[in-house]
Amino acid sequence: MTNDTRKKTNVAPATGKLGILTPGLGAVSSTFMVGTKAVIRGLGDPIGSLTQMGRIRLGKRTDNRNPLIKEFVSLAKLEDIEFGAWDIFEDNCYQVAKKNHVIFGDLVDQLREDVEGIKPMKAVFDPKYVSRLHGTWIKEGKTKMDLAKQLMDDIANFKATKKVDRCVMVWCGSTEAYLKPSEVHQTVEAFEKGLLNNDPNIAPSMIYAYASIMSGVPYANGAPNLTVDTPAIQQLAREKKIPISGRDFKTGQTFMKTVLAPGFKSRMLGINGWFSTNILGNRDGEVLDAPENFKTKEESKLSVLEHILQPELYPELYSKMHHQVRINYYPPRGDNKEGWDNIDIFGWLGYKMQIKVDFLCKDSILAAPLVLDLALFSDYAQRAGFSGIQEWLSFYYKAPMTPEGLYPEHDIFIQQLKLKNTLRSWMGEDPITHAEGE
Repeated sequence: MTNDTRKKTNVAPATGKLGILTPGLGAVSSTFMVGTKAVIRGLGDPIGSLTQMGRIRLGKRTDNRNPLIKEFVSLAKLEDIEFGAWDIFEDNCYQVAKKNHVIFGDLVDQLREDVEGIKPMKAVFDPKYVSRLHGTWIKEGKTKMDLAKQLMDDIANFKATKKVDRCVMVWCGSTEAYLKPSEVHQTVEAFEKGLLNNDPNIAPSMIYAYASIMSGVPYANGAPNLTVDTPAIQQLAREKKIPISGRDFKTGQTFMKTVLAPGFKSRMLGINGWFSTNILGNRDGEVLDAPENFKTKEESKLSVLEHILQPELYPELYSKMHHQVRINYYPPRGDNKEGWDNIDIFGWLGYKMQIKVDFLCKDSILAAPLVLDLALFSDYAQRAGFSGIQEWLSFYYKAPMTPEGLYPEHDIFIQQLKLKNTLRSWMGEDPITHAEGE
């Protein structure tokens, strides 16, 4: 039974169309778009999507209240979604999906009429940030502010042409070269001045984020780029009342780490070392073959274990752990990623043991449902009146954003509990604490 003392959040209904805009029309976004159309047509199931297949327990276990999340909260329906994208190449969604060979068989051809019309808009691109790609479908402008205004025009034209009521932007583009926050990132005023002066420390992804927020569109960062992890963009999001979240989709190897590491810690098993290597042959792998881009990804991947294991609290178990990550571009694999982990653990009396994990996966198949969930939940957050960092969406990210002064939660089970408790709270339901008798 709903707790009468808990106030329910007033959420505007999901009426009309929702536009989902992706900077990047590559393997991830094309798989997401084709897959969503397949689900709408009854040609496949939305496996991996919490918004479409997940349930949420309400009240005590004896209450037997376990509705689907999409029935519990007001989410946009798949049939009401319109897709838009930017890319540095001109291929439409159908052509991209055919080239990437993520979805095999006749499925892409069956959906050709549904996705062939999704043609990318010209992208904002700077080879300084992605040196391994050479785009041909690029916007031109005298200043970065000019480029931002062109993106804002794109968003406005998309909304008018597609007759959508609301939009969400989810970054599905490449990992940019490593970038540290600088003076231009500290305030909105400094950032806008930097746009006008073509400051080299403003990356393309930041231009998209600025244009998105200025257009009233929530922004979700699916790459490890700095992008919205700056005081300027976060200040702008709060001022404009726009939800933002990030960063870096948690799909393959890091997903496994956030499942396994909490288990080791829960049983007080020690770890001497965790070696991880990846083989990947798609566009993402090509970009990450450049050291400056790998550095950005490495920072995202390395932070996970330290926050989960808390070596400062458990020095006997984790303070001497050696954590190493490698990514290898291997074109024959295409989108078929292999994540291999060697974990050196120790148990009772320091006895040494090993665990080896070989995860053979399709990167874009794992990422596609995350794009869908982040888009639907970001739209929901905006309709609920929430803005700024959406920490409850940490469940989807390798390096979750947090408000200043808080460390990120990486344990996937804590992340899911936080996500569901946030939804329960907004709907006037009691949080689930798993205390005795609940």
